[in-house]
Amino acid sequence: METHLKSTPHSVKRWQLSGTNYEPQRSETCFSSWTPLNNKQSNLQLFEERVNLVLHWFDLWTDRQRKHLLHSLLTCCTRSQLKYCRDLLIETVPVTQVDFTAVLPRCLSLYVMSFLSPRDLCRATQVSWHWRFLAEQDCLWGGRSIRRGWFLPYTPGEKEYGAWKNHYVSCVATLDWLTPREASEQYGTLNQQSIGMTEEEERRKERMIRQKIRDTVQEERRQSMRMRRAWGSCMNQDGGRGGHTQMGRPSSGITFMSSSSLSWPPRTVGSSSLCLSLDRGQTMTAAQSMERTQTSSLRSEGLKDRASGVLSSFTHRPALPPTASSSYRTPPALLLLISNRIPAYELVLSGVKAGVIVVLYDHRGTLSALLTQVESAISGQSAQRLGLLAPGETEEIHLLHGSSLSEGTVLTPDHREFWEKLCGWVAPTEEGGGIDIFCPLAASASGVSLIHTLSALTGLKVRAPMGLATGSFQNILSEWSDGSVCTGLSEQRPTAPALHYVCESVLQAWCRQAQWMEEALRELKSFLGPQLQWASLQARGRALGYFLWEKICLDKLCVSKDLSEALTEGLTALTTQEETRPLEFLAIFLSRWNEEKEGQESDGEDMRRKKGADELSSAPHSSQICLSLIPELPQTALDWRGAVARELHHSECLYLGRLGAVLKVYQEPLTAALNSNRAILSYADIQIVLSPVALILELNRVFQVDLQARLHQWGAEQCVGDVFVKLSSKLRVYTNYLNNYTTALRTIDKCRETKPVFRAFLKRADRTLATHMLSLQELLLCPVWRIQDYVTLLQAMCLHTHPGHPDHTHLGSALKTLLQFREFIQKLKRNSEADKLIEETQQLIHGCPNLREGNRQLIISQDAALLQSPDEQIPDSLRTYEQVSDVGLFLFNDALVLTRQNVHHTPFTLAHRSAHTFLASVALTSLAVREITHTRYVCHAFVLEGPCRSWVCATERGEERKHFLSVLRSAINSALRGHQ
Repeated sequence: METHLKSTPHSVKRWQLSGTNYEPQRSETCFSSWTPLNNKQSNLQLFEERVNLVLHWFDLWTDRQRKHLLHSLLTCCTRSQLKYCRDLLIETVPVTQVDFTAVLPRCLSLYVMSFLSPRDLCRATQVSWHWRFLAEQDCLWGGRSIRRGWFLPYTPGEKEYGAWKNHYVSCVATLDWLTPREASEQYGTLNQQSIGMTEEEERRKERMIRQKIRDTVQEERRQSMRMRRAWGSCMNQDGGRGGHTQMGRPSSGITFMSSSSLSWPPRTVGSSSLCLSLDRGQTMTAAQSMERTQTSSLRSEGLKDRASGVLSSFTHRPALPPTASSSYRTPPALLLLISNRIPAYELVLSGVKAGVIVVLYDHRGTLSALLTQVESAISGQSAQRLGLLAPGETEEIHLLHGSSLSEGTVLTPDHREFWEKLCGWVAPTEEGGGIDIFCPLAASASGVSLIHTLSALTGLKVRAPMGLATGSFQNILSEWSDGSVCTGLSEQRPTAPALHYVCESVLQAWCRQAQWMEEALRELKSFLGPQLQWASLQARGRALGYFLWEKICLDKLCVSKDLSEALTEGLTALTTQEETRPLEFLAIFLSRWNEEKEGQESDGEDMRRKKGADELSSAPHSSQICLSLIPELPQTALDWRGAVARELHHSECLYLGRLGAVLKVYQEPLTAALNSNRAILSYADIQIVLSPVALILELNRVFQVDLQARLHQWGAEQCVGDVFVKLSSKLRVYTNYLNNYTTALRTIDKCRETKPVFRAFLKRADRTLATHMLSLQELLLCPVWRIQDYVTLLQAMCLHTHPGHPDHTHLGSALKTLLQFREFIQKLKRNSEADKLIEETQQLIHGCPNLREGNRQLIISQDAALLQSPDEQIPDSLRTYEQVSDVGLFLFNDALVLTRQNVHHTPFTLAHRSAHTFLASVALTSLAVREITHTRYVCHAFVLEGPCRSWVCATERGEERKHFLSVLRSAINSALRGHQ
């Protein structure tokens, strides 16, 4: 056996039969690892034997061992071998038949399912539990329900799903479906066609009625012209010419007929100014009936019958009286309506041509108010055409605030009546009448439909721009719907309608200016929009907090739980009812609620309820006691001093409440946290921020007590000036507070940024009912506001105090002291603003030395051009200059700083920003200024001469140079006097 093993050292089968525990003798070299590379057949045989061996081991291993072997093999493989494994796995286990909801992210799976119909989604829920969970998500069913107007009556919980699907299914199950015919019978349609009459026959009949009305009016006008008197003549009631009127005044050469006479103003068919002015006893004339007939819509049979009746009555009207006359006939004017919402509308008004009646209306008004304004402007004249310049788009016109004209609103009753009456003052289409709308309605299908509907409604031709030019208002300069363009150079095309109203140069300038202003307003809105919205929310919150805290006294209103529940139910029931007597309804409801409660509760509970009712009846009295902080004083018709004193006491109580809120809401919790070793602020920070408020509160409490004592004994000779004098003698407390005010604000900002606990504390405490809806910074500003209130109230008190009154001297002394203290506050405010301006200037100028030195203040800044002469030997009158760069001149009270100004325009906008680089600085004590005489080569120039060099600068306008040099010379003189 050993010999055989030596003869076949690489035989695996013999070794395999002996088992895995076979151990050869160490002295013999069996099973060598040598591989016969030269013999391919032996090599292949040996490779197959080893593979079989590995596979046999692989069958005997556990799953964990197999995975470990696979991981080791794949780690040792090259990239090409790994690709082969990947292809083999894909071929063996294809991934095209897997569940896409298990492979894709949930958002993509929901996106795929969003394309399914509700029926398919219901089928998808039957695939598996996972598919049902996805197919019942609210994002798939919420949009479908909202688009159909099916809103969920409650807010689903965070972990609740399937609510929108259940709501959709319930709405579909209870849906009452109507066919189009049933819907038209029940709700009607907006534009119903006439039965038995085609559209062409309808238009033909409408044109025939209009033509008959015009012929009749023209015939009566010719008869009136035959019977009118000579120009300038006037007949009195007795039939004489000239003479005197009824009032006894002599009549002039040209007089107008009274309202009781019959006149025919220069008006074409359809104008309301053509109304016949008959006697006041008549109700409606035929011309008025004709106007209503013409301006109303003739789409329905009923309106056509009305027009026929009016026409017949108009034909049989009596002849005109012999006293009828007509006024002087002037050519019809153009009527232009301009909304004040149009940016830079003043520029349009400056370029309006002669013969155009302009009506500038407020976009916040109503349609009836606009009609009244137009009627007053035209004064009975006839308008050849109507122009409308209002903001709009390709589908609608923003005619008024909350009233847009579009395809869906043009046939509403309000708009229909407005356009019928307005176009009644415009000449018909046969005489050149029409409407010109300065909005690009012709650029969209909805806009074209609006044009056609408006034209059919008014019977006039409507024109609008095609919107081919770019820009917000540039479309006015483009081609219009009638084929005209906004240019007068072309002889083949007519002038655009816009140029009939406004001059071309002014119109083009306005289009550019309006575009620039719209962009500036858009940027300003985006910048200040969040701040204005937050300020609005703050104002509403403060008003609500003031009402709840000061008027209702929530902190002193103690109501039991049962009473609160009864009042809540009663007020809820009251809101659902339309009651004209709400107090009686609430009383009946509370009595019924009390009877129902009595049947369920014991006698003891009944006694407690009765006690609570007694408390409720006495609650108004207690609330009045809480609200009556000011005692009732004897009032007379001229007791102005008493009114001022009561206002002073009332405002003082509010002031003390706000100061007390600082200590109660902020100081007490912060001090308690510090004493419990859980400090939010350190002791030094609390003293800096809040301790001065405690001193002011102590001082003003004494002032309030003294003032209240005087008001309890108020009379005509009562004095309050000595109380103010006592307060004015202790204003050092306010002085220390104001000197520490800036430091306190900086301390709050620093602690808020560095201490998250303090930031969370401010978020909980600021703008609550306890702080009167104010923040800590706003409460710290109350002492500054209170000084101004003292000055105002003292001025009112001095105004209504007689010089002989014993209180007059003390009031004057206190007012003088408080005025001086107010000037001190204003000085502190100016210094703070100056420091802020210096800081902003320091950040604006790059490479500038430190500007915060001493008492330096910025006086004025001026943009100028830096000039340079190519030859200094030429006389000044012949010397030419060229601009080197733009410079900025920053004048301080002790120096002048010159900077190089670079203007950078913002891409895709008209905005630009300026960057300044430090160039030089000159002390005012060593600076000289010399003006350069105006020549044909240079204007508005001056020379700044320093100790080492000089600069030639020029401003854009002469007023700028004059103002800057005046301020500069004054600053130089002040610096020289201070230096001496």
